[in-house]
Amino acid sequence: MTTEPNNQIIIYEDTNGEVKLDVSLENETVWLSQKQLEVLFDKSKKTISEHIGNIFKEGELEKDAVVRNFRTTASDGKNYNVTYYNLDVIISVGYRVKSKRGTAFRIWATKVLKEYLINGYAINQKRLEQKGLKELNETISLLKDTISKSELELNEAKGLLDVILNYSRTWSLLQGYDEDSLKCNFAPKEAKFILDFDEAKEAIAQLKTELIKKGEATELFGREKAGEFDGIVRNIYQTFGGVDLLPSVEEKAANLLYYIIKGHPFNDGNKRIGAFMFILFLSKNNRLYKTNGELKINDNALVALALMTAKSDPKQKDTVINLIVNILEG
Repeated sequence: MTTEPNNQIIIYEDTNGEVKLDVSLENETVWLSQKQLEVLFDKSKKTISEHIGNIFKEGELEKDAVVRNFRTTASDGKNYNVTYYNLDVIISVGYRVKSKRGTAFRIWATKVLKEYLINGYAINQKRLEQKGLKELNETISLLKDTISKSELELNEAKGLLDVILNYSRTWSLLQGYDEDSLKCNFAPKEAKFILDFDEAKEAIAQLKTELIKKGEATELFGREKAGEFDGIVRNIYQTFGGVDLLPSVEEKAANLLYYIIKGHPFNDGNKRIGAFMFILFLSKNNRLYKTNGELKINDNALVALALMTAKSDPKQKDTVINLIVNILEG
């Protein structure tokens, strides 16, 4: 896919003045060409090419989602199609070459995206007008609070952008969230899959093993506190008079996510485990995908929901859960 050069250019310069790049900003992420990657990481064309190839070969990233061809005017005045890679690729290459420059660039890019989001520059005004929203600040006050009070990692910042821009109903949902007026008014869908505690613990153990292999977790990850996780699993299946207190799959999943994140039943990894169990529960009940085959919640949006849940006031519990349920039903 070739894109006309209507993207914004931001100048990146490292603290030592050794690297200076014209960074393209488009589609809520930053883009660098392979030649720029060679300069950033001070590596040869062959090395960068091998790393990029392995990233796609190993399935770490989907090529179509992270690669764009921008039409660029060269010094000779002619236009050429140049392949650019987004921030996901840049970070993946940075990890592989173990570059301090890559870390510095990630920190800078995250800051740029955070400022981009807070200031509202990334918002497509036509889409906002179509949704009939008059006051941007009123509808995203919760998001701005979350962003302003947090040191966001890249996936968290991107996730908040996804929640804002990628869901057809999100703006009206967030307005309802801000006004504490969201309700769950959907017909219950029976949960055919019953989350067994032992099965859940085994799944968490497998997740822990994989994360430890990647150096992303320690032995403290997933270590349960005094049977608290067992209590959370039982709670989502509570009944009164033989009727489930949480009648729908979506409500059970949302409560599972909320209580794991806010209840801290594990010594470490509560947000990741909460998100993992949320996806597992939806998947087992065939509620993870829309009828058109798209994910109801992608990775970045799930990170954003986990962050919002973690930062929310306990008094907002019902509103947080209703927001999640409404997005799942959207």
